[in-house]
Amino acid sequence: MSRLILFNKPHGVLTQFTDDAGRETLASYIRIPGVYAAGRLDRDSEGLLLLTDDGRLQQRLSDPRYKQPKTYWVQVEGEPDEPSLERLRRGIMLDGQCTQPAQARRMAEPALWPRNPPVRFRQSIPTSWLEITLTEGRNRQVRRMTAAVGFPTLRLVRYAIGPYTLEGLAPGEWREVKAN
Repeated sequence: MSRLILFNKPHGVLTQFTDDAGRETLASYIRIPGVYAAGRLDRDSEGLLLLTDDGRLQQRLSDPRYKQPKTYWVQVEGEPDEPSLERLRRGIMLDGQCTQPAQARRMAEPALWPRNPPVRFRQSIPTSWLEITLTEGRNRQVRRMTAAVGFPTLRLVRYAIGPYTLEGLAPGEWREVKAN
C-alpha cells in the first residue's frame, strides 16, 4: 500500500533529503525511508509538501498534466485592486508564455505561526493577503505573478494541494494519510 505524508515545511528548509552545502533539509524532520517529495516548494516558501513512496502517485500529485490545484496564501506588499486580481485570474506573461488562468482573491490575514526570520515590514507600505490557486507549477510562479502586477510577495504559504491541506499541522510536523 502506498504511503502519503503531509508535511508543513518550515521557511528555510530545502525540499530534498541531502545538501552538500549543509543547509537544512527534509531529513531534519522526516525519517521514513523510501519517501520522496511529490513536487517542489522553494526554500523561502512554507507550507504543505506531499511525500510518497509510490512513483505513480508522486507523478499524479505533481505532474501538471493532472491539473492538481494548489492553493497558496500570499502576503504581498501593497493592496491589490480588482484590475490587478483580474490580471492574475486571466494569466500573466512569464518567459514569453502566458500562465494558465488562476483563482485569485483578497483574504483576511490568516491565523499563521510566526515566520523565522520575520517578514520585513515597512511602516509606510501596507501589506495584504491573497489566496491564489494554480493548476500549473512554473518556477517561482506565484512570486513572479504577484511581482508582475506590482505587488511583490513577502510571505508565501502553500495551504492545499488537491484535497489535502495544512489543517492541524504546525511547522515541521507531518502526518500520514490515506491517498485519495
